[in-house]
Amino acid sequence: MGALTGKVAVVTGASSGIGRAIALGLAAEAAAVCPVGRNSERLSAVADAARATSPRVVPLQADLTDDAQLDALVESLRGEFPAIDVLVLSAGEHARGTIEDSGVAQLDRLYRSNVRAHYRLLQCLLPLLKAGGGYVVFVNSSVGLNAPRDAGQFAATQHAVKALADSLRQEINVDGVRVLNVFLGRVATPRQEKIYSGQEWTYQPELLLQPEDVAAMVLAALSLPRTAEVTELNIRPAIKSY
Repeated sequence: MGALTGKVAVVTGASSGIGRAIALGLAAEAAAVCPVGRNSERLSAVADAARATSPRVVPLQADLTDDAQLDALVESLRGEFPAIDVLVLSAGEHARGTIEDSGVAQLDRLYRSNVRAHYRLLQCLLPLLKAGGGYVVFVNSSVGLNAPRDAGQFAATQHAVKALADSLRQEINVDGVRVLNVFLGRVATPRQEKIYSGQEWTYQPELLLQPEDVAAMVLAALSLPRTAEVTELNIRPAIKSY
């Protein structure tokens, strides 16, 4: 039995990209997995793949920016599990643009998706995480540490997520809950392909981080003994293609 066997893991943004890879990685370690996503078709495909190795898979469709859907998701989780061992927050949105030209409506959308949804879900699930002595994983971006031009709004939300994670760690370590912030460079995901489409660089996914690379590092941190806590991971592509 591995360190994650039988653990209960909730993964948001699990219908594609990094969230999908982490959910399937947890399933491969025989954890019970609850993949959360907005796209029902893709989410169903992830759940089917996870069932090949996981003892229990509970897919839940929800748009976490919608309070009613988030509350329904929380009630479903409370009904299914007495405790949660792992919460991976991988859902979110991206947008580019200068501060001068990007409207407040876009900032509001990014805030609601990337910050507020995390905050509300965490608040609701903290009792279950404390009951399980859980681990919270924030899938962040390198812009959460260094904001580039044309990404001020998105970077602001990622800086906010870092602050949320750092404060949360100080608050709940005493309850046996650990908190990991993962700062990623460019990863070969559908979102990244869309980002490249608006730039002068050629999208070469084979040169970027792979979602499975990120999943491997996250699972390694989650598998450490309870005497250890990884607080931050900074992961970049080995080959710089831009």
